Amino acid sequence: MPTREELIAFIATHGGDVGKREISRTFGLDGGDRIVLKAMLRELADEGLIGRKRGKLHLPGALPAVVMSEVVERDEDGELLAVPIDWDEDEHGEAPRILVQLARRGRLAGPAPTVGDRVLLKTEEISEADGRVRHTGHVLKVLEKSRTLVLGLYRRDAQGGGRLIPIDKRNMGRELAIPPDFANGAEEGDLVSVEIVRHHAYGLPTAKVKERLGSIATEKAISLIAIHAHGIPSVFRRNTLAEAEAARPASLAGREDWRDLPLLTIDPPDAKDHDDAVHATPDTDPANAGGFILTVAIADVAAYVQPGSALDREALVRGNSVYFPDRVLPMLPERISNDLCSLRPLEDRPALAVRMVIGPNGRKKSHSFHRIMMRSAAKLAYAQAQAAIDGQPDEVTQPLLDDVLRPLWDGYALVKKARDARSPLDLDLPERKILLKPDGTVDRVIVPERLDAHKLIEEFMILANVAAAETLEEKRIPLIYRVHDQPSLEKMSSLREFLQTLDIKMPKTETVRPAQFNEILARFTDTEYAPLVNQVILRSQAQAEYAQENYGHFGLHLRRYAHFTSPIRRYADLIVHRGLIRALGFGRDGLPESTTPEELAEIAARISASERRAMAAERETIDRLIAHHMAEQIGATFKGRISGVTKAGLFVALDDTGADGFIPAVTLGHDYYRYDEARHALIGDQTGEMHRLGDRVEVKLVEAAPVAGALRFELLSEGSRVSGAARGPRGPRGRFRRPDERPARPPRGGKRR
Repeated sequence: MPTREELIAFIATHGGDVGKREISRTFGLDGGDRIVLKAMLRELADEGLIGRKRGKLHLPGALPAVVMSEVVERDEDGELLAVPIDWDEDEHGEAPRILVQLARRGRLAGPAPTVGDRVLLKTEEISEADGRVRHTGHVLKVLEKSRTLVLGLYRRDAQGGGRLIPIDKRNMGRELAIPPDFANGAEEGDLVSVEIVRHHAYGLPTAKVKERLGSIATEKAISLIAIHAHGIPSVFRRNTLAEAEAARPASLAGREDWRDLPLLTIDPPDAKDHDDAVHATPDTDPANAGGFILTVAIADVAAYVQPGSALDREALVRGNSVYFPDRVLPMLPERISNDLCSLRPLEDRPALAVRMVIGPNGRKKSHSFHRIMMRSAAKLAYAQAQAAIDGQPDEVTQPLLDDVLRPLWDGYALVKKARDARSPLDLDLPERKILLKPDGTVDRVIVPERLDAHKLIEEFMILANVAAAETLEEKRIPLIYRVHDQPSLEKMSSLREFLQTLDIKMPKTETVRPAQFNEILARFTDTEYAPLVNQVILRSQAQAEYAQENYGHFGLHLRRYAHFTSPIRRYADLIVHRGLIRALGFGRDGLPESTTPEELAEIAARISASERRAMAAERETIDRLIAHHMAEQIGATFKGRISGVTKAGLFVALDDTGADGFIPAVTLGHDYYRYDEARHALIGDQTGEMHRLGDRVEVKLVEAAPVAGALRFELLSEGSRVSGAARGPRGPRGRFRRPDERPARPPRGGKRR
C-alpha cells in the first residue's frame, strides 16, 4: 500500500486526471487493498488534503506555472486584453498584450474577470498573431477584482461637489468625497465610475469621476447598475445589427414540410420570443401499443447565425440573454430573436425537430431529428393551457382541447412514469417573481403556482436534450454538454455531520444518487425542518455548468445531457444545433469541420462564466428593487426565516417579499455566538441560545441601502436552547469577549419595552 504522503504526491503529479483506478493500477492494488485505498482517500478528503472534481482527484489550490496580469481593456470584438504586472519596460520594451480566455479545463470559480481585475493566466503564444496580441492567457483564477475604479451613485453636496454612494454591499456606508473639479459633469442621480485619488488620515477618501454611465433617477433604470457592475454588453455593435437587418426569412428548400402538424408554444404570458413548440399523439404502431409519439420543434437559429459572423461573435461574447424585471438584454438582436426565429402562431418558421417514440413504460424507445418548416397552431400561456385541461377552456383553447391539448397531457402522464422511476433530485424551492407597477417600482412579490403545464414542457425539453446528446455522441461529433457533478467529498462530509444532528445517518460512500437525497427530503415533508433540510441539501450540490467533457448530470440523474431547446437565448444550444446539422447532413451551416474539442472546451468555459454573471446581475437587481421598495418601512417588523448562517451573522429571508437582509452577530445579545458548522447555526457560549438555518424569526428593519440592495435587520425572536453538553467545544483560546467589550443592547422582543 502507498503511504498517505505517496498518495498525495501522486495526486499532485497527476492532479485532475487521476482516480482510484489509476492509483490502483500504478501501485498494483487489487482485492482488499482497494478497500483500504478507498478508506485512505476518504480520510484525506475529510481532512481537506484532497478534493474531487468530475470523478477525478486533485490537490486543493494547486496551480501550474502562471503569469500575474492585469486586465487593461477590451478590443473591438469585446475580448479582454491583459498585460503582465511585473514587466520592466525599460529593459524589455512595451508590455505585450495577452488575449484573455477562460480556462480550458474546469470552471472559473467566482465572477468572470473584467477590466481592472488582476488574474492568474496560463499563457500560450499565438502563431497567427497580428503583431499586437501575441499571446493568449487562460484564466486560472481572478485574484483581485478591480479596485482602481469604484461604481456608485453620485449625490450633489452644498459645496458644488458631491459624494459617491457605492453600489457594493460590502462597501455599504463607505462614501467617497468628489470635489467640484473632479465631478466631470456628473449630475444628481448619475451612475458613475470613479477613481480613488487620495486617502486621508481623517475624513473621506477623495475620488475623481472617470465616466458617467447614465441616470438612475427612476427605479425603471435600476438594472443599469448591475449591467455596468458586471460588464454585461447592453448595446449591439453596428455590424451585428446590420447583419441582422439584412437577414431574410428561410425558405422551404432542403426542409421537410410540417406546417400541417398542430405544434403549440406554451410560455409565460409576458414572453416575447418563442423558441420551442410541442405536439403529442398516441402511437398507432401495434408493436408499441399504449405508447406515444412526442415531437419537440425548436427555432432554427443556425439558419440565420453563421459560424464566425458578426452575429455569432457577439452572441458568444454575451453567452446568453439576461432577464431583469424591467428589461431583457437579448443574446441576439430583436430582428432575429423576436421576429425571424420566434415561433409565432400561424406564421411559417424554420425549425429543428425531434420526433420521439415513447413506450408504454414512459421510456424513449427511439428518436429522429428533422430540419423542417413549421407553422405554430397557437401561442398559449401556462395558466391558459392548464385551465383548458381543468375544464375552463377559452376561445383559443376550446378548438384545440380534444385533438391537441389532451394528447399532450396524456403523453406527459406517460413520460412522468419514467421520470419518477429515474428519481432526479426533487428539491422544494419555491421561486419568487417581482411584479412591477407602470412606473417601474415594485408592486408585489408572488410565488407562481407550479402547474402540470410547466412540468410537461420541462419534461419534454429534457427528453429532447437527451436525444440531442445521444445523436451527437453516436455520430462522433464534438459537443458541449450540460453537466452537473455529484457533490464533492468535502460537502458530503459536511452534510453527514449536519444530518447526524437530526438523528439521520447517511452512509459513507463515494457514490451517491439523487434518490438518496429524495428519501431524506421525504422524511421531513410537512415538518418544521423541511425548509432547513431542503436548503442544506441544496448547498451540498455542485453548480451545473457547460463542458466539452461529459461527466453526466447528477441532479437529473442522466448519463448524457446537452442544451438543445433554447438557441435564441443560449449560445450552448446554438452549438448543439450546428452539431446536429453537420452530423445529419442538414446543410452547410453546421458546426465547421475544423472545430476541435479544445475550442469547444474554451467556449464552454466562457459561456459558463457568462451564465454565472447573468445570474449574479439578475439576483442583485432584485435585491435593489426590493430595497427601494422597503426603504420607507424602517422600523417595521416582519416574519421570515433564517436563510444563511456565517461567523459574521445571520441572513434572513422575509415571507412576504423574499427579501434577504443581514443581522450582524455582534447585535444578537450579551452572549458570544459561536458558529457551529455542522448545525448551520450560531450558538451562545454562555446561554446555549441557538439560531439555526431554517428557523422562523421575527425581525425589525433598521437600515436599507437601495443602491447597494442591502437590508439590515434586528432580531426580535428568541432562539432555541442547546444544553451545555450538546454545544460542543467553545473554540480556541482568546475567542470570548470580556463583559466590558460586549455591546450594550437591551433584551429582545417584548422585554425591550
